[in-house]
Amino acid sequence: MDQEQFERKRRWAREAVPSMKRRRVGHNYSSRCIYMITLVVKGRKPLLGHVSGDGINTPTTMQPSPLGQAVLAELDNIHHHFPAIKVIARQVMPDHLHFILFVQESIPVHLSRVISGYKGGCNHHYRTLCQQDHDSTLWEEGFNDRILEGKGHLQRMMDYIVDNPRRLAIKQHQPRYFEVQRNVTVGDYFFTAIGNIFLLNAPSRLQVQCTRRLTQEQIAETRERFLMQARNGAVLVSPSISPGEKIVMTAAMDEGLPTIILQENGFDELAKPGGRYFDACAQGNLLLLAPWHHHNTRETITRDQCHALNDMAAAIATQPSLD
Repeated sequence: MDQEQFERKRRWAREAVPSMKRRRVGHNYSSRCIYMITLVVKGRKPLLGHVSGDGINTPTTMQPSPLGQAVLAELDNIHHHFPAIKVIARQVMPDHLHFILFVQESIPVHLSRVISGYKGGCNHHYRTLCQQDHDSTLWEEGFNDRILEGKGHLQRMMDYIVDNPRRLAIKQHQPRYFEVQRNVTVGDYFFTAIGNIFLLNAPSRLQVQCTRRLTQEQIAETRERFLMQARNGAVLVSPSISPGEKIVMTAAMDEGLPTIILQENGFDELAKPGGRYFDACAQGNLLLLAPWHHHNTRETITRDQCHALNDMAAAIATQPSLD
């Protein structure tokens, strides 16, 4: 072992202390599993590179800085120190990093030690390349993990991180559609919003409300009726709860038609829409409204909340304008 390898191992050992951030209760973080890990640069400084292109008319590429390249290269050392762990996907962004780890068999330490060791290696590059003092650290404390389980979850997360540069480019070129807006008032209701707020001023807004008793044939008829009205300029409004409502609203978004969707969970300051919601926002065809506060837990919507959201959708559809 040469001196450089010895120093690297010593850094990993010295800085590999477990994160104190709360993880999934009851999960064994030393067992065989697949995780998507996200690390955020301290202060959200764009030290790891930049995105070129607008994500719509010109191709998008992520150009890592020398530090970004070093951060990516350091990922290879995870397998060097823990042969049972394989990095199966990675995506560096200007101010954060996503990577997917496959723990192929049980490891002798908690996953937090693995991540802390990796962060320690990155800190060495940060101090060297950015001429920082020996106590400086690159990353925010802790890390975010998603346990990838269930059919298609891994592929969805791999698609997500590959698409991240395009999504960032679109947000940079269309910032007004991705800012979290507080205290949006419609009648007697107050919302937090993301998307095209001016959809509330559309001259025609229609509530989409479908009972769960509709047959597939009735849902198809309802879908075509609402789509025809949306093609003629109406904005469709719904919490998109019942199967029929989901089919109608999804079809409208797939056609690029304007929609307003109410949801139970609110938005934190870094919130961003996912999946087809993102592209609909980028095109100015979607407004997301949330009447309640943001929470991190996965909660089942209650019957009372369903009724409340439908009442709000009705108010939005009949309110004269945003003013």
